[in-house]
Parts: sequence; C-alpha cells; structure tokens
Amino acid sequence: MNSRQQRARLALFLCGCAAFLNLYATQGILHELAQSFHVSVRQAGWSITVTTLAVAVTAPFVSRLTKRFDQRQVIVLAALALALPAGLAAYAGSFSQLLVWRLLEGVLIPVVFATSVAYIGDRWRGGSVTEVTSLYVAGTVLGGFAGRFITGLMTEYVGWREAFALLAGLSLLIGVAIHLLLPANPPLAAPRATAGLSALRELCRRPLLAAYGVGFCVLFSQVATFTYAGLYLSQAPFELGAAALGAIYSVFLVALVVTPIAGRLSKSRPQAELLVIAALLGVCGSALTLLPSLWLIVLGLALSSTGVFLAQAAANAFTTATARHNKAGAVGLYLTCYYLGGSFGAVVPALLWSRWGWQGCVVLIVVFQLLSLLIAWTGWKPLVPQTPPPEPSTPRFIIQQ
Repeated sequence: MNSRQQRARLALFLCGCAAFLNLYATQGILHELAQSFHVSVRQAGWSITVTTLAVAVTAPFVSRLTKRFDQRQVIVLAALALALPAGLAAYAGSFSQLLVWRLLEGVLIPVVFATSVAYIGDRWRGGSVTEVTSLYVAGTVLGGFAGRFITGLMTEYVGWREAFALLAGLSLLIGVAIHLLLPANPPLAAPRATAGLSALRELCRRPLLAAYGVGFCVLFSQVATFTYAGLYLSQAPFELGAAALGAIYSVFLVALVVTPIAGRLSKSRPQAELLVIAALLGVCGSALTLLPSLWLIVLGLALSSTGVFLAQAAANAFTTATARHNKAGAVGLYLTCYYLGGSFGAVVPALLWSRWGWQGCVVLIVVFQLLSLLIAWTGWKPLVPQTPPPEPSTPRFIIQQ
C-alpha cells in the first residue's frame, strides 16, 4: 500500500470522526439542558431528534446538490462548515435557538457522510469496499465517543456551553486535517445516464430496500439504547452524573478496534454474514443490561454498540457495492432511513419508558435488532461475494487490493 492510499484511508477515518463528533453530543446531558432552558427531559431529547431528522430529510438530495462538484472539495467544505453551528450552539440564548443550530448540523452531516461513502465506492472495488468502509465506520465510532465523552466531562466540571465551544474547535481541526490528507479522485468515465422513473427503480431495487430497512433498525436500536440507558443509569441505585455517563460511552472504543479488523477479515465474505455476528452481539449485549450490576451493564453496552457498528459497516458496504450508477443517491436514501430510525429511536421508547422503564425499552430494542437480521437475510441478494469487474476500456482510477 503506497503513501497515497494510506493518506486516503486516514482521511476517510477522519471523515467519520467529523460526521459524528457533534451528532449525539447532547445525548448524555439531557438533564443539564432541561435545567438550563427550563424544559422537560423529554423536550430536551429533541436536541437529538431535530439533528437526526435534518439528516434524514437532507440525505436524499445530497447527490443532486454535490454531483457537479469535486468529491474532495465537498467533503472538506462540509467538514469545515460543521464548526460554525457547533460554535453558535454554545451561545444559544434559548432552547429554540439551540434546536436551530442543531438542525443546521443535521443539514451538513449527510454531505460529509454520503459523499465520503460514495468516494469509497468510486475509488475501491470488490471486498476492499467493505474493508475501507469499516475503517470509515471506525472513525464514526471515535467521533461519536469523543462528542459524548467531551460533552459529559466538560458539562460536569465546566459547563455545556464550553463543551460545545471545544467541539467546534475540534471540528475545525479535523476539517483542516481532511483538507491536507484526502486526495482527489481523478475524473471517472461518465456513467450511463439513468433518468426519471428508471433511476428511481434502480434505487428501489429489493436488495437496496432491504439495506435501507436494516439501516432504520440499526440506528433505532443504537439511539434507543444509549438515550434511555443514560436515563436509567442516572437514577437510583446508580445515580451517575454527567461525567460518569460520558465515560460510559468509552464502550464505543471496543468497536473502534473490532470494526476495522472485522472489515478486513470479511473482505471475501458476504456482508450478511457480518450482520449475523452484529445482531448476535446486539441481542446478547441488550440482555446483559437487564442485570443489576453496573459492570455487567457496561459490558452489555459494549457488546451492543460493537454490534451496531459492525452492522453499519456491513450495510454501508452492501449499499455501495449493490448500487450501480448512482452510489451517492443510494447512500442518500440509506441515510434517510438510517436517521429516521434514529429519530424514532429517541422518542418511541419514551412510550414504554414511562410505564415499564428500562426493561420495556430493552424488549423493543431486541425486537429491532432481530428485525434487522431478518430483513438482511431475506433481502440481501445475492448473498455471495461480488468479484471486481474487469478493467474498463476507458481510463478509470481503481485501486485493486
């Protein structure tokens, strides 16, 4: 592997960090936001929901808005721009203002996400797509952990406004690093034109619809788990504070190591097999959180989160490998379903939480973990490894691994 390839992989890892650094930053400080703005904890949860909804609404249009521009430029500008709403959120004078800046973050995030995944699909082929996508997802793991951990720690000892200001500075630094490291993809051969109804049919083929369904279930279970586990652990007998809850998110670091390794090992295997492992980890982890031991709950959260990120890597790789001429469009629709799942995962379990508490939430989470496996196992066809296509007659930049 030459230095250019190494730089590209490191830059894509940082793209994952940029996309997720701010996305769930408020998840562990809902009580503090509720007190600061005199709203209920349930209302404070909208600081997560508006961001994920904005991602879901924006994602399908990313490919249309960015296809005329260089992928590298789009990724760099969006990553740098994420620093602005993060900084403005630190100075929000009301809860409504905070929601506006969180909404703007949700508009920018899919630009980084969808364009990065499309960049991978255009630059690599075959099993290498799964491997590099897993590296990108590992970046999202680190970004998601860092955003939650920094916010929780800073809120406990300094304040949530200072936490958001620090996240803004980190967003800016990551954007600069991506600018320095990410190489541009040389121009590709012009794709076959697919118009109107034909383009829609291509994006709505059964395997892609199954991938979108898996994405919905995956983020539903992730957001539901860590939103309501945080509320559960903040109550008696655990009574964890903001800093301790932020530290709980260090369980994501297990996935930071496991996901790239799993991606490399599964290069020659169907993505559905990786999802089987992910679902089993998720269900076992969710079951462990029902035990009355903090350490076993933390272990359960570690297994569950690792399963989520493995499933995310499998679904992203399957989407880019299955989409034909409009990878960014397919990724955009995947993101819409993925973040709609996250939006529902933040609010739907509240109906069970108020009556059955954490136990009721766990039952719902397990149902969605098993549903993701069922959808993939029946809809991800073909379930055999895809071989790289023959070299095209026209010049095309492809790195064979």
